Amino acid sequence: MSATAKIGTAAQAGTVRAWAPMTLACMGVVFGDIGTSPLYTLNVAAKAASPAGEVSPQAVLGIVSLIFWSLIIVISIKYAILIMRADNHGEGGILALLALISPRRAKQNRWRAVMVVIGLIGATLLYGDGAITPAISVLSAVEGVKVYAPQLERVVVPLTVLILAMLFMIQRKGTSWIGGIFGPVMLIWFVVAGALGIVGIVRTPAVLAALSPLPAITYLWHAGPLAFVVIGGAFLAVTGGEAFYADMGHFGRIPIRIAWFGAALPALTLNYFGQGGLLLTEPSAIDSPFYQLAPQWLHYPLVVLATVATVIASQSIISGAYSMTQQAIQLGFLPRMNILHTAGREIGQIYVPFVNWALAATTLAAVVGFGSSDALAGAFGIAVSLLMAITTLMATFVALHWKYNPIIVYAVNGSLLALDLLFFASTSTKLFEGGWFPLLIAFVIAFLMLTWRKGEEIMDTVRLEVRKPTSAFVEQLNSDPPLRVPGTAVVLGRMAKGVPLALSHNIRCNHVLYENVLLVAVSTTETPRVSDEDKVVVAPIANGLARVELRFGFMEQPNVPNGLEVAMARGQIAKCDLSRVIYFTGHETIIPSGRRSGLARWREELFAFMHHNAQRPGAYFKIPSAQIMEIGVEFEI
Repeated sequence: MSATAKIGTAAQAGTVRAWAPMTLACMGVVFGDIGTSPLYTLNVAAKAASPAGEVSPQAVLGIVSLIFWSLIIVISIKYAILIMRADNHGEGGILALLALISPRRAKQNRWRAVMVVIGLIGATLLYGDGAITPAISVLSAVEGVKVYAPQLERVVVPLTVLILAMLFMIQRKGTSWIGGIFGPVMLIWFVVAGALGIVGIVRTPAVLAALSPLPAITYLWHAGPLAFVVIGGAFLAVTGGEAFYADMGHFGRIPIRIAWFGAALPALTLNYFGQGGLLLTEPSAIDSPFYQLAPQWLHYPLVVLATVATVIASQSIISGAYSMTQQAIQLGFLPRMNILHTAGREIGQIYVPFVNWALAATTLAAVVGFGSSDALAGAFGIAVSLLMAITTLMATFVALHWKYNPIIVYAVNGSLLALDLLFFASTSTKLFEGGWFPLLIAFVIAFLMLTWRKGEEIMDTVRLEVRKPTSAFVEQLNSDPPLRVPGTAVVLGRMAKGVPLALSHNIRCNHVLYENVLLVAVSTTETPRVSDEDKVVVAPIANGLARVELRFGFMEQPNVPNGLEVAMARGQIAKCDLSRVIYFTGHETIIPSGRRSGLARWREELFAFMHHNAQRPGAYFKIPSAQIMEIGVEFEI
């Protein structure tokens, strides 16, 4: 072997070694939801295909073929290959995609404004998914206890509630202490699921005919109206696909693709085909084909493994809800909330108390209200299918914005969108059987987001109206100079225009001004992260005043003291002892009056309530409480 070949081989080996930990880790985060779908998907679809109670061999082959080709087209082609190309500087997810559309410039373009609203609806659908996924996943796992002991059916719901309640209760402490086992446990899960599938395939090799799309096409063609319901049941196999895109920034495209094509897809395929083989020979196994693939001695260990796997899937959804909330706050779609960083180093190790307990309430209500995984299946698919259609639509908009060939974009994305809409239409048949539940959650949150966004736009206009222009403020300092005291003051304001009322009110009341004053405005960019070189923009004014704009990405936690440290290290502002700096912030009180256009009076009151309960700026921007001076300001809107 030549020296060049040896170097190339060594480099490839090093790359593989670098990918291996990420590939293993992403199994526990990315594939938790889709990896546990064999617990309930095939039996839901098979029951939909057999209203009389007896599933036919043609229906079994058709459903297995439909599931397999859904995994290939929707997950492998659409998400793993195509959608993951639409990244925002490496980040994925519906809000990262929304940021690419530049929501702050939505007013300049009607279509952009429409896409922003559609994107917000897509983001809120993830909250509906987050409420349903833990409920149906853990319920389907725990239901395994009644396969050989039907008398235990009465403990399924209480046991599920207990498991989920404990899961939500430990969120405050962080999950890094168990996060390290997520990947290995899911790998074991996939190995076991694949091995069980092989047993079923060996028992009935005829099920391999479902590798062709013909059984699916033939069955659906002859099934009549029933086909619509069966498609909705088979769609459950691809729920969780959005995690491929959402978690791309954490792990990268390559590890996710390796884990999918190398482990998850083969294991899921084997298991679904194994369940199909079992149903071909034992149609009576329709209630729980997954568990009945296993020998009886393995049954209860398998229930334990399934429960652990579904808890991992639930944890991933909960952590994803925290991360999305943080992004939504940064992009200006939600009020500031208390976001705690736990001690762990795992991906998504933040804790948002309000989101945690809201999710807990809705998830436990779903478990108690629906009572079984079969009942929850109707509520599960509709939100995810609509989210997938919205993702495809937004990706099309971004691809055209990036100047890809319009003919190719419309042909490929149009075909995928048609498939998404077919799945959405099929899952919509369950609208009154539970599908309304996640849609209601999404509607309420989307309405709150739009109210907050519009209210903040009105508030920005009001702030500019009452703020004193910078030039007029400097003239006032020259004509009527206040008492200057040594030290540095930082005055926080939402916008880099005019003089914040916290400063002008303080001068008017106390007639005192620090020698050095930094007018600091924090802004969030439409990129995930901002480098130190671009984080701080400083513009000197006069009389010891300077305007400082701190820029943070929508994936970053704004930290004003850290931003000022960066500015000092780069020589953009004079060095000072940040532990002795006084931070002035405005404590804003909003008085709804109904005089401003754009919001009805009751929505103004709703916005005022949200604003009143938002986290204080000092706490959100990580400013030590002992260094904060709040000045009350009233705004009438």
